[in-house]
Amino acid sequence: MYVCSCFGITETQVKEHAAAGACTPRQIASVSKAGTDCGSCVRRIQSLLGRGGCPRRELLDQGAPALVELDAAESTAPPALRNAA
Repeated sequence: MYVCSCFGITETQVKEHAAAGACTPRQIASVSKAGTDCGSCVRRIQSLLGRGGCPRRELLDQGAPALVELDAAESTAPPALRNAA
């Protein structure tokens, strides 16, 4: 099922990005553009990510390079997404 109609991003893709370390809607947006156009999918993305925290949080705490790059990309998210997470 599509989560983001604007960019054709599916639930499966969001879950794959989350498993790779994208733990917030901003990080999902930085790797897929989901949520960066009309923004109507941001709440759905939040629900897919859940409230249990990032499953790879320990890698973030250790400074894993891929996760650090995602965090750096967050700063380029549109204003609507900066407030979404």
